[in-house]
Amino acid sequence: MTTIGLSVNGRAITKPVDPRTHLADFLRDQLDLTGTHLGCEHGVCGACTLLIDDMPARSCITFAAACDGAQVTTIEGLDDDEIAAELRTAFSREHALQCGYCTPGMMISARDLVLRLETSDERAIRVGMSGNLCRCTGYVGIVRAIRSVIDARRARGIAAVPGAGRRALGPVGSGNGSSTSTVAALPPAQIREKAQNAAALDVPDFTPDKNFDEQFTVAFPPAKVFEMFGDIERVAACLPGASLTATPSPERAEGLIGVKLGPISANFHGAVRIERDPAMLSGRIIGIGNDRRSRSSTQGDVRYRLLPLDGGAATRVELSIGYSLRGFLAQVAREALVRDLARRLTAEFARNLGASLSGATPVRPKQLNGLALVFDVVKGLLKSLGGNRNA
Repeated sequence: MTTIGLSVNGRAITKPVDPRTHLADFLRDQLDLTGTHLGCEHGVCGACTLLIDDMPARSCITFAAACDGAQVTTIEGLDDDEIAAELRTAFSREHALQCGYCTPGMMISARDLVLRLETSDERAIRVGMSGNLCRCTGYVGIVRAIRSVIDARRARGIAAVPGAGRRALGPVGSGNGSSTSTVAALPPAQIREKAQNAAALDVPDFTPDKNFDEQFTVAFPPAKVFEMFGDIERVAACLPGASLTATPSPERAEGLIGVKLGPISANFHGAVRIERDPAMLSGRIIGIGNDRRSRSSTQGDVRYRLLPLDGGAATRVELSIGYSLRGFLAQVAREALVRDLARRLTAEFARNLGASLSGATPVRPKQLNGLALVFDVVKGLLKSLGGNRNA
């Protein structure tokens, strides 16, 4: 499951969703927004049309996970919208609906035309509505209704919005709410942040799919190591590929971590929740991150414990690491690669941690390069096979 955060009809929503779930099913089954109708389920009939970041979109062929950070408006969210109200009146007056099944999608598409067409040109309206199919009306009443609303609004001096607020070509949702229209802007500042860096989600507890242990030793007392673990900026500076994107607090931080696996690069934007127990010299870091490019997400749960060595002059750091990976990278990153990546990450972190505690500046790569790990795994397998043959 992938945890997504989005705004639906102005309400902040945070829910886990299967990566294969389409937005229409997510809205209908999980949010009870049944005004979004499913017809062909191939993006042809237009019954499922809604607004993503104020742009009309087919929700039956849009993955819900792809809308992470976006603003979604369904027909229910247009109850108080001025243009939608005028269209409802016109549709009723012109007998532009019969069974009503296609009407929610029709209204969304019609609203877009009312926003952007300068005149009520019938051909332009028919072309604009050609992606919305109706089995009942013959379209005459629909076209008449849309023309009447355009004419009435232009007569009142309400000008067309060129492109209906579109600033660039590309898939809907890619602007993450940056366009402007008459639909109310997102009220929660939390969701606006989320749209920018996918990091404004609350970080939930979870059950990891995989768990393993790591440990390393540093030549500094446990109290000094624990003190540094409380300085998030210093810890991030020791972690290869990591950087902070906002000022951290003792309990929370936001940032990104870059990973490169051969030709595949991923930048996981996310947040971590931090728990510390000074009495036990232990702590826990729970994180969640998303990479928009690969449509992948990850959750991590790292628990650490500091144990004194050499009479307290040194520290053994014991780590228990749990993780879950979803999306495209989950198909590529096999468990052995993830373990090796974590082992190398731990070794580099330990080296940088020691340097930082000594007062030196950590030297770290911009990204975790997993290509070398692939070769290491292959070499290890070859050595293993060679050893078996010699036996």
